[in-house]
Order: sequence, then C-alpha cells, then structure tokens
Amino acid sequence: MTAPEPERTSTPRDLPGLAGFAALGTTIAGTVGAGVGLGIWADDAFKTSPLCLIVGLVLGCAAATASTIALIRRYL
Repeated sequence: MTAPEPERTSTPRDLPGLAGFAALGTTIAGTVGAGVGLGIWADDAFKTSPLCLIVGLVLGCAAATASTIALIRRYL
C-alpha cells in the first residue's frame, strides 16, 4: 500500500506564470474591446454603420496580436 500523494498547493514560484497568463488575457480582451468600442462610437458619430466597427475590430485584433507577441518574447 502506498501513501497518498500530498495535495499540490500554489507556491510563490508559480505566481509569475499565472500573472503572465492573466496579463495576456487582459491585454487581448482590452485591445479588442477598445477597437470595437471605438468602432461603434465612430459609426454612431459618422453614421457609417458597420464600416467603422469592422475597421475597429481589425485594428483591435492587430493590436492584440502585436501585444501578445511582445509579451511572449519576454519569456523566450
């Protein structure tokens, strides 16, 4: 009979990895959300629905990609 394995608890050493993933998710959500939000605002202001929304979404995704690459390069 073997002894049960102890439960794995989070150590301070694990937190930088968790913080990195949290920063990554927040960055992606924030940049895409900002692009969409600005696109919706511009559509309302200039009456160009859905043109600015699409442009804002594309620019938000591009910014998210660039930010993600920059965050990942820190760990490589």
